[in-house]
Amino acid sequence: MKPLRTNVSSLRGTIEVPGDKSISHRAVMFGAIANGTTTISNFLAGEDCLSTIDCFRKLGVSITQNGSEVVVEGKGISGLQEPTEILNVGNSGTTTRLLLGILAGCSFHACLIGDESIAKRPMARVTNPLREMGAKIDGREHGNYTPLSIRGGNLQAIRYTSPVASAQVKSAILLAGLMADGTTTVIEPHKSRDHTERMLKAFGGEVVVDGLTVSVTGKQQLTGADIDVPGDISSAAFFLVAGAIVPNSEITLKNVGLNPTRTGIIDVLKQMGADIAIENVRNEESEPMGDITVRTSELKGIEIGGELIPRLIDEIPIIALLATQAEGTTVIKDASELRVKETDRIATVVSELSQLGADIEATEDGMRIRGKTKLKANHMVVDSYGDHRIGMMLAVAACITEGELTLNRSEAIAVSYPSFFEHLQLLIK
Repeated sequence: MKPLRTNVSSLRGTIEVPGDKSISHRAVMFGAIANGTTTISNFLAGEDCLSTIDCFRKLGVSITQNGSEVVVEGKGISGLQEPTEILNVGNSGTTTRLLLGILAGCSFHACLIGDESIAKRPMARVTNPLREMGAKIDGREHGNYTPLSIRGGNLQAIRYTSPVASAQVKSAILLAGLMADGTTTVIEPHKSRDHTERMLKAFGGEVVVDGLTVSVTGKQQLTGADIDVPGDISSAAFFLVAGAIVPNSEITLKNVGLNPTRTGIIDVLKQMGADIAIENVRNEESEPMGDITVRTSELKGIEIGGELIPRLIDEIPIIALLATQAEGTTVIKDASELRVKETDRIATVVSELSQLGADIEATEDGMRIRGKTKLKANHMVVDSYGDHRIGMMLAVAACITEGELTLNRSEAIAVSYPSFFEHLQLLIK
């Protein structure tokens, strides 16, 4: 139980959010299956990414970590070893699904297990296409839930039309495709984040992107690379919203990733009228990054849906809080994917913000929020439900809440942002 700072008068200052979680995962994975040494700087040393390191060490890869600096001694695509232990993915859906894609091409047996939350997250969206390619996978409900057992090898390329715009699904199939005979193609309904495609090029691989279609040819050899991980825009989103809704605020976030498949949160802030500026944009060829400044703003409600959703799916909990402070109604739709995240994020966001007095209701695929609302607490306890993004959203909500507020299961935040409360404290004036 952690008491939260409430009724904050202003947030001011400059911070640098931790490295991008999605890119940190992929840098370790690609480094492991590449030939030679990969050096990763600004690696996110959160619990999810540490689970990825642990799994690849059990697969025989030498990985040294010193804070945010990681060195991976790559074994090559065919160099991984059969693990003698169960691979524990912890709370990480990215580790689970992308690792399955890599293991699908390995001719040995492995078992994957995770925590209580992972055991509820659907894996058939990955295991089914990997079976089509030739991997043998079993688990609870025929391989839809962990624990999972996989024996790979002898993969054949497929052309797969994904029913969901999911970077994890796309990445798992493309990783398997690197080890398959022929050319593997994934077609998405909307464009999902493209970190895998960009990183494949950084490691010397070839990938063809044509609109919503992505293809890789099998039997490629990758070469170790130096990867500089930009700050995670999903982590930055909490402070971008805080800067917009807490009175008398001005926050600058340095070195934030600006990959266009991830910047939906910036588009939403601008559409709602936020005072936001981006400067010093660089590294546009691989993973662009820059500095973002946000100030207290007068906001208006908007509709959020369609192809914008995959570009901000992880930011919807904090966008819901943002909407409580906007004039008029905000509608979030086409976001049913939220129901199978670390928690049912539609239900948990509505439950916790309603307790604070927000005018918010759940819909089948999103939520409807009417603003502008004053948030109040009376010696109240709110709950992260073990979900890092719900926990951080509630900590930001506390900044504009009157009364005393305590957060249950605050330790979940360490999954993606171990220094979150430290950074928040630095900004409170």
